[in-house]
Amino acid sequence: MVLASIPGELNGVDGVVLPGVGNFSTASRNIKPFKPVLVDLSGEGRPLLGICLGMQILFGESEESWGRGLNLIGGRVVRLPRGVKTPHMGWNTLEVCRWSELLDGVEDGSYFYFFHSYYAEPDDEDVVAAKTEYGVRFPSVISSGCIFGTQFHPEKSGKPGALILKNFAEMLKR
Repeated sequence: MVLASIPGELNGVDGVVLPGVGNFSTASRNIKPFKPVLVDLSGEGRPLLGICLGMQILFGESEESWGRGLNLIGGRVVRLPRGVKTPHMGWNTLEVCRWSELLDGVEDGSYFYFFHSYYAEPDDEDVVAAKTEYGVRFPSVISSGCIFGTQFHPEKSGKPGALILKNFAEMLKR
């Protein structure tokens, strides 16, 4: 495992995890130097997993603040509806929409831990592997080729979250 602070440290990696806590504009500014390398890695088929804000930064833009995301997935990030308490914090279920390697073995209705006020609106609904209801049905897992994202935090989600991380780790071994 490598904790990369400069793009060159990603040379030769099997895959990348983009963690996520924070603000879209700060994340977009910090990820900008890494964008060419991340685009190349995904083009080579190396798995990339975005978690929470890390998933949101896979998209091009966000209502939260200025900045350009990686735009590896077409679409944008929007605010949860005004009628719900934000941030959406705590346990909620997944509705699996389609099979994805990342969700292999994860049961429909499994609980995961969320902490967010924004969610992704992909241009292509086919990238959505699971949804969650919180004032709106939003994409909680995206899967497009070697690019994956979870709006929830698998590392805080007990056994189902550990299974998602295990599935991602298995992808890195290929």
